[in-house]
Amino acid sequence: MPDGSGSVRQGSLSRQAERCPRRLTTHQQAVLIQVLLAFPDETVSVRYLPSASDAGNYAEDFSTIFKAVNWNVVPAEPAEVLPHSSSGLTIVVREETLPPSAEALRDALRIYGIEAQVARDESNLCGTSNFALAVTKP
Repeated sequence: MPDGSGSVRQGSLSRQAERCPRRLTTHQQAVLIQVLLAFPDETVSVRYLPSASDAGNYAEDFSTIFKAVNWNVVPAEPAEVLPHSSSGLTIVVREETLPPSAEALRDALRIYGIEAQVARDESNLCGTSNFALAVTKP
């Protein structure tokens, strides 16, 4: 909402973000599927912060994409301790470097201005998966 100077107050932006739940569009889903098909037989875990109102549905969007490319998906599960990122998305890895599939996911999300941060797995979020996607509050 503009103030007297014509600029937008930060508080109104965060309220607007709360009203607009994060979801992937059909086009974004289709592009992600095309990109990730190049990485067969991947194993991924999806975790979300239950206190973030849209995190469960957003996490389910990603689970659906991963299943569509025939990845082994540990179903989206709530987790209270997740790495924080400004975008609300973090790719959690066991190793120092990103697996090629996770790198492709990160790069494809960037096409849409969605920045997924990368964090080392400190809490065993990956389990037996090569990486985990953590969905938190933006």
